Amino acid sequence: MASKKSSTLSWLFAPKDIGLNKDTNLLKLVAMVSMLLDHTGKMFFPKYQIMRIIGRLAFPIYAYCIAVGCVYSKDRFKYLTRILLVGLISQPFYAVALAHTNQRMYAIRFADNPIGAVFNFYIQSWSVPNIMYTLALGLLVIWSIRDRQFVCTIALALVIWKVQNSINYGWQGIVLIALFYLFIARWWLSLPVMLAFMIWWGMAGSGYQVFGIRFGIQMFALLALPLIYIPTWSNVKINKWVYYLYYPAHLIGIMLIQFALAMGR
Repeated sequence: MASKKSSTLSWLFAPKDIGLNKDTNLLKLVAMVSMLLDHTGKMFFPKYQIMRIIGRLAFPIYAYCIAVGCVYSKDRFKYLTRILLVGLISQPFYAVALAHTNQRMYAIRFADNPIGAVFNFYIQSWSVPNIMYTLALGLLVIWSIRDRQFVCTIALALVIWKVQNSINYGWQGIVLIALFYLFIARWWLSLPVMLAFMIWWGMAGSGYQVFGIRFGIQMFALLALPLIYIPTWSNVKINKWVYYLYYPAHLIGIMLIQFALAMGR
């Protein structure tokens, strides 16, 4: 009886296969492009809200790809290390490129103490961590669930609740990652769960209105679901490190354009 119960529930904790779209290279490409549109729209074209709306596709796709990686990855330590490393590299560029700087970052003058100024700038830039640390926390939550280390799951939940206001997409983003993983083997169960959660999340805002119903921009993240649930076979190939390093590279690009525009004024 015990073994039957275990086999019935095992997919919730350690799915071996994916019942959703396995064409993750295509999904990654879509996420990369939509993220670039989102960030350039925020910094250079704030009047064109369509760019921010398209940008809502990025995070659900990245969340789903993290869940897929947790199913297929053979070395979880290397997987987590890659994400943390990209986050460490990206942080100062993220703070500058997307206007998350603060006065504390410039508290030490570079001319007076170059090493201290650089160190202080980097440390203080962490007042708003980049998206890689939302993804890393999502990974840790998934692994704690998969390994049935529920004490760790509870501890992580408390930490996430404590820091929710300083991480990208808050606790909702980490729950989204976990939900994709938990139901990844059963599309017919995953889809209604994800629809319900993402609609609830989108209803938290009020910047948009359709038929008298007000909702936030996060509601447009629903547009990513057809890409995630409808199978495709694109044969797109993206090198693993191109995918990871695109994140800091696009931030550096935005930052350089900002500097060029500032110098041209």
